[in-house]
Amino acid sequence: MAHLPNMHDAEPIPEAARHEIDRLLKSGDLFRYTASEGAPVSLLEEEFAAMMGAKYALAVSSCSAALFLSLKALNLPRDARVLIPAFTFAAVPSSVVHADCIPVLCEVDDSYRIDMADFAAKLDSVDAVMISHMRGHTSDMDAILRLAAERDIPVIEDAAHSLGTRWNGQLIGTLGRIGCFSFQSYKMLNGGEGGILLTDDADLVARAVIMSGAYEHNWKKHPVLHEAFAKWQNKLPLYNLRMSNLSAVVIRPQLAELDRRVHDGRRNHDHVADRLRTSPWITVPRSLPQEVRAPDSLQFTLRDMTDGDVDAFAEAAKAMGVAIQIFGRSSDNARAFWNWEFLGPAPELPKTRQMLSRACDCRLPARLSIADCDAVADVILSAVDHVMRSPAQALA
Repeated sequence: MAHLPNMHDAEPIPEAARHEIDRLLKSGDLFRYTASEGAPVSLLEEEFAAMMGAKYALAVSSCSAALFLSLKALNLPRDARVLIPAFTFAAVPSSVVHADCIPVLCEVDDSYRIDMADFAAKLDSVDAVMISHMRGHTSDMDAILRLAAERDIPVIEDAAHSLGTRWNGQLIGTLGRIGCFSFQSYKMLNGGEGGILLTDDADLVARAVIMSGAYEHNWKKHPVLHEAFAKWQNKLPLYNLRMSNLSAVVIRPQLAELDRRVHDGRRNHDHVADRLRTSPWITVPRSLPQEVRAPDSLQFTLRDMTDGDVDAFAEAAKAMGVAIQIFGRSSDNARAFWNWEFLGPAPELPKTRQMLSRACDCRLPARLSIADCDAVADVILSAVDHVMRSPAQALA
């Protein structure tokens, strides 16, 4: 079996960032509002919005902060009900709770996408929708946006895993009222931590800017109609969720790398997916016709296997050098909704529970070569064959 690649490290930060990092360290000018203009965070917001085709961007400390600010900027009442998919990261329901709202969980089917029948059934009882494109799998956004628009319900896109994905040619994160992205190290753009929200709504972004920590008149350094800000001056709380200039100078040079990373990530995902589909015990969900994905990880579902088989597969793959996370087979996985004990008793959601019990997750960075990808695929196929004892499937 071929030598396995390092699947944990992120891509190196481009050399172009080093000069600006050195300048910042010498000046100590790390706060985004010190300079009257041209601060790295401001430039990142301008460049990211232009790249995505949105009017306004606000860079903040994390994608969780962006989701929280999105809910607060929508000016929802206390205890507003927010519909979210039951397959997402714990930070999503946490952001809803932090915004004094109530998460309402929607079923997710075995394609890793929202179950549209359950979504439609619950929509009349909520005040907002937060769609997580979890692990880059896009739910039926045509139907979601249509159903929400019919009820005048705002849609927030949690696009932490979908930077570069397109739906009907339009970039994910620009379809709803607000789109939120992550710059955490394992995302397409690596700032260690950080996030950004996008919107075309001047009044909404004005509220988000002020609440992010643009105290006094620092909001004047944002390219939004100042009339939108002036009426909110001193009327909103400050949560101080700003991004620092140091994070911005690490992220900005990576914008030019995004198209290449998206291309390579899709190539790697599709190559391994095609290999895994040769196994009778593995299903890899296919993209929807409207969807051109930008994956940097791989999800697949184990079929016709007992709980013991599933656990044995994960152990076998680990012994061979590839870590496979099975979302629903650990006691503390933050992507299993029954572990969100801060919400109270877990709802039934049998479709999502069943899906998570067989859903496997494997890092597959865009920087890997095809040979690296083959080595990973060999381990996964060998591990499942080892457990299921099918000589016909054995690899030489």
